[in-house]
Amino acid sequence: MSIDFANPSAVLALNQALLKLSYGIAQWDVPPGYLCPPIPGRADYLHHLADLLSGGVDAAIPRGPSVAILDIGVGASCIYPLIGVREYGWRFAGTELDPVALRHAQQIVAGNPALVGLVEFRQQRSATAIFQSVLAPCESFAACICNPPFHTSAEAAAAGTHRKLRNLGQSQSSKPVLNFGGQPAELWCRGGEVAFIRRLINESVRRPQTCRWFTTLLSKSAHLAEIEHVLASVRATEVRIIPMAQGQKQSRMVAWTFFPEPVGRRAGALRV
Repeated sequence: MSIDFANPSAVLALNQALLKLSYGIAQWDVPPGYLCPPIPGRADYLHHLADLLSGGVDAAIPRGPSVAILDIGVGASCIYPLIGVREYGWRFAGTELDPVALRHAQQIVAGNPALVGLVEFRQQRSATAIFQSVLAPCESFAACICNPPFHTSAEAAAAGTHRKLRNLGQSQSSKPVLNFGGQPAELWCRGGEVAFIRRLINESVRRPQTCRWFTTLLSKSAHLAEIEHVLASVRATEVRIIPMAQGQKQSRMVAWTFFPEPVGRRAGALRV
């Protein structure tokens, strides 16, 4: 048996089966044209986050609703809260710019009783803000997570679609339907992932106590040096670069904190 990963319906059905089997999520889908995320990669991010919060000690992984996680751009799939609640019992606040995506994420939670009361949603009304207007002044979280749009333009996103189609064995004449879908705001923003992460870093400087750990995915290795330079310039107490890989997809989690330096740990970038 094999899965046609070039077929969006097949990818959706696979995700539904994985979520039901591994996490007990009975009601889940995404609106047509919205991002249908690869489940293993999203789970990998949360497992690395759990390791980060525990200091690398499995027995010390914090669990339960007292651990609050901020999901920046929760998306129509609501995928990180689903996995995080079911795997670790964490409590989530998800922000979202797209009102259609936000309503759909709310419907997913309402359709799965085990999630109710552990996931809340907040409408972000500014395309250039991340924490502003969606967080209370003294609100704090164990960590924030983010999967930023990594393309710089609609044209770049379309080119990425064609590359995926070629990798999946489809001809150039095939209709360019991305197997994992995606709305414009999910796939690209001006300046791409570097500009988005720069904004996240700058807002974290203004609100350093908001998160014990600020984290984000960084898709392209070529962008890592620039992001490390920005983090060094804002004098983050500690920076972690954590490699991630699922199949042919290579990525990394970038994490930083402004909390006091742990005893016996040097500040600076640490690759693990």
